[in-house]
Amino acid sequence: MKRALALFKKDWQSELRTRYAINALAMFILVTISVILFSVGQEDISEYLTGGLLWVVVFFSAMSGLSRAFVSEEERGTTLTLQLLASPSSIFSGKLIFNILLVYLMNIAITFLFIVLFESFVIRNWNLFLLAFFFGNLGIAISSTTIASIISKASSKGTLYPVLSFPILLPLILTLIELTKFSIDGESIADSYVEIMVLVSYDVIMLTASYILFDFIWKE
Repeated sequence: MKRALALFKKDWQSELRTRYAINALAMFILVTISVILFSVGQEDISEYLTGGLLWVVVFFSAMSGLSRAFVSEEERGTTLTLQLLASPSSIFSGKLIFNILLVYLMNIAITFLFIVLFESFVIRNWNLFLLAFFFGNLGIAISSTTIASIISKASSKGTLYPVLSFPILLPLILTLIELTKFSIDGESIADSYVEIMVLVSYDVIMLTASYILFDFIWKE
């Protein structure tokens, strides 16, 4: 864990210097939400539609900024150094912590902008929404980190990342859209038990599979 935290600190300090992922995410979020606002104009859009749009923006924002977790190591030529200094599980944990922080910061900003800019985005059960928000973003971070490690050695990294991410993240995004709809309707957590268990199961399965497979991915 100490090495994982050291790797996270290194990545975070590097990101604060270059601001590659932060700038990419910020620009994509602002441009996407601006396009939605201009497209909608004065038209009234339903509460369910804004809930769906929220997670669509989250998905494509993740595609624009989370692929750098391992790609940056390949570009700087520091992959071999990491292999010598830390175990695969420590490396994955450090990268995962960095992506978790990035995902939560990104999606808190997106949600805040939706609340401010879209009058129809009204959450009636915040406990349910925050529960879905927590487990959903955790799943996005886990999946994105694993996919980033797979595509880091590929020649067409920019193209391959969204291609691999879409089928893996689609079940998660659809479940989050459904839970957002329930939270807009004001349904209780008990009524959404099945969808919440799907989210938790997704996170557990992806986390377990990632730690099992990362050793092979990292060394190949």
